[in-house]
Amino acid sequence: MRITGGRARGIPLTLPSRGEIRPATDYIREAVFNSLGPLVDGARVLDLFAGTGAYGLESLSRGALQVTLVDKNPAAAAVQRKNAAAVAKSLGLAEAPVDIVNDDATRWAPPAGTPPYDIIFADPPWALWESAAEELVPRLAALLDTGEHVRLVLEAPGKFDPPIPPGWRLHRKLAKGKDQPAATLLRREKTDA
Repeated sequence: MRITGGRARGIPLTLPSRGEIRPATDYIREAVFNSLGPLVDGARVLDLFAGTGAYGLESLSRGALQVTLVDKNPAAAAVQRKNAAAVAKSLGLAEAPVDIVNDDATRWAPPAGTPPYDIIFADPPWALWESAAEELVPRLAALLDTGEHVRLVLEAPGKFDPPIPPGWRLHRKLAKGKDQPAATLLRREKTDA
């Protein structure tokens, strides 16, 4: 597993030795970032159920301004620190602009006064899609900035279609097959304003 593009391209990412983490594959991450293109540059990014931090750290490699990684697994937080240090070194930074939060991503909320995010990645345990998708997706969409540039990226089983909250539309679904991970990219509906 590695960073697939940007200035830290090729940097290997460490996986935790324990805990239930299903990292996003290089293939699906590369497809997601190819789809996002220049939207990542200068973005504020939130990576929920972050695991190794691959989505957030890949965002930094591709020009994101700041990243927040949230995962309740303490082993994930330790690996995220190690991976963030490797990416920072590759980018020539003393420290990566990454906030690592060891908390339950289903309930976590940013501190008051935190600017809204431009991109949110959510890659929860797949069982959560069956039990909590109707509540989770609208809550995540509310954390995003206003405007048509924002994206909500949801990784789920290929056979599952995450709900689309009011005011949003499907931008693209990236999948290899029904039994493989798929990424659903949502964007805000165009407004006439």
